[in-house]
Amino acid sequence: MSESSTVVPARRTVGLVFEVAFGVIVFDQLTKFWAQQVLLPRILAGEGPIEVLGSLLRFTYAENTGAAFSLGTGYTWVFTLIACVVVVVIIRVSRQLGSVAWAIALGGLLGGAVGNLIDRLFRAPGVGRGFVVDFIQVPYWPIFNVADSFVVCCAIAMVILSWRGVPLGGRAGSGG
Repeated sequence: MSESSTVVPARRTVGLVFEVAFGVIVFDQLTKFWAQQVLLPRILAGEGPIEVLGSLLRFTYAENTGAAFSLGTGYTWVFTLIACVVVVVIIRVSRQLGSVAWAIALGGLLGGAVGNLIDRLFRAPGVGRGFVVDFIQVPYWPIFNVADSFVVCCAIAMVILSWRGVPLGGRAGSGG
C-alpha cells in the first residue's frame, strides 16, 4: 500500500495539517519581511527589481489591496471574510482526515490563506483592510507571494486527489 493509500489516525492528520500550515505561514511571513526590508528600499531608490533568472524570475515589491491578480481592489474586507471562512472550514474538515496527502494539501492551503490573512489584518490601512505584500515576478503573470503559491499549488493538488478518487478519510483500498 502506498503512503497516500494508508489510513492514518485523525489525530496524526490534524497535527500534520497544522504543522504544514505553520511552516507555510513562517516561510511566507519571513519572505514578506525580507521583501519589505530589501526590495522596498530598492524600488523606492529607483534601483528596480532583483533579477534572479534574468527576465524569467525577478524579485520586486508590490502592495496588493485586492485578491489574486489584484482583482477586487477596494474590497479587501470581503477577502478577509472569505479567508476566515476558508480557515474555519479547513479546521473542521481536518478532524475527518485519514489521508496524509489530503492533510498536506489542506495544511498548505490553510497556511497560504492565513499568511495573506495576517497581512490583511495587520497592515495599513487597518484591520481587515490591509494590503498583501507581493514580490515574486515571472513573465506574463501578476506579481505574487509565497502564500499565493501554496494556495494555488495545494488547490491543484486537491483537484488531482479528487480526480484520483482519494477520499478525505483515507480508506484503505480506495486510493486514499
